[in-house]
Amino acid sequence: ISRIFNHVCDKSWMHTPEALAKHYIPYNAKFLGNTEVEAPKGTEVVKDAVRKLKFQRHIKKSEGQKIPKVELQISIYGVKILDPKTKDVQHNCQLHRISFCADDKTDKRIFTFICKDSESNKHLCYVFDSEKCAEEITLTIGQAFDLAYKKFLESGGKDVETRKQIGTLQKRIQELETENSELKQQLQDLEEQLMIAHVPPVRTNSSSRSPSTDVFDMVPFSPVTPLVPTPASNGCPPPPPTTLPPDIRKDLFGAEPFDPFTCGSADFPPDIQSKLDEMQEGFKMGLTLEGTVFSLDPLDSRC
Repeated sequence: ISRIFNHVCDKSWMHTPEALAKHYIPYNAKFLGNTEVEAPKGTEVVKDAVRKLKFQRHIKKSEGQKIPKVELQISIYGVKILDPKTKDVQHNCQLHRISFCADDKTDKRIFTFICKDSESNKHLCYVFDSEKCAEEITLTIGQAFDLAYKKFLESGGKDVETRKQIGTLQKRIQELETENSELKQQLQDLEEQLMIAHVPPVRTNSSSRSPSTDVFDMVPFSPVTPLVPTPASNGCPPPPPTTLPPDIRKDLFGAEPFDPFTCGSADFPPDIQSKLDEMQEGFKMGLTLEGTVFSLDPLDSRC
């Protein structure tokens, strides 16, 4: 973790772990918007995004439009961007998808972070005006990322490869069970064909008819006689019984897909490893915290 937060390793965290793990830290800010960027990290990347969004807001402000206010809720489950009045969630940025976070060291108001979109997988840069709380919000996101990463490791992230092997073995077991079922059906078909081949011919002489049959050469019905499938009149065996396909949403033991660390209310694919792999990749990339200067010209001095 010290490698990930090498820019702030000399600073102590501002909040207790319980505040971010069991609750959230709220902040009020103005939301300048988000825009797609080409890379998950980089000071120049966010500078270009801030300049672009500030220019757009400058035009909208000249048209009489105000910058919308939002509430940020930061916890180990992500950064939620809500409407401050209705509390409707506008964006839900999971921490393992946030790769870069920076605040303006001269303005003290502007801060930004890059997050990978969960649907399009594009990198989006979010920009905010936080009323001189930019550095505090940046550090709070960094602390939440640190706690979320530790929780991920404690909840099974260390055993990703082991669980991947378990998933592969479970899949192989299901394949072998299916193959075994098919072989059993083939064996049953062969046995039925063998029985048909050894059925004795029906004699036309009524005097030599077996006493166990009636006048129509039928075996008398007995309620205690078990019902056994009989070959069809055309010599074909009866069709095999139909079986319902197994529930693909559950594993071999009927359990739901493994998910050690559920972040927010996003819908994850049913694959047992997809969520683990995604979170491992995001946390492995790390979160870079930087202080930089975004106000480069007079236009940038005010949104």
